[in-house]
Amino acid sequence: MSPILSPLSASISELKKNPSQLIERAGGETVAILNHNKPTAYLVPAEAYEWISELIEDQELRDLIQQREQEKSSALEVSLDEL
Repeated sequence: MSPILSPLSASISELKKNPSQLIERAGGETVAILNHNKPTAYLVPAEAYEWISELIEDQELRDLIQQREQEKSSALEVSLDEL
């Protein structure tokens, strides 16, 4: 059985019935959406989603920086006058 990674849960039926009420009831917490008692989706507050997106973007930038630092050793050094 899949773990439910949220303190709150609701069925798809509850979500369909009144999504606004479910969001309000969650009070800023993530809600696991269940189908036959198994998590099928997570309803994540916009603020949390934005934070997660920024973390992912930061990690991608870190990876790019590390890649460029490794390439630096094989780069040719030139002066601005040579360009």
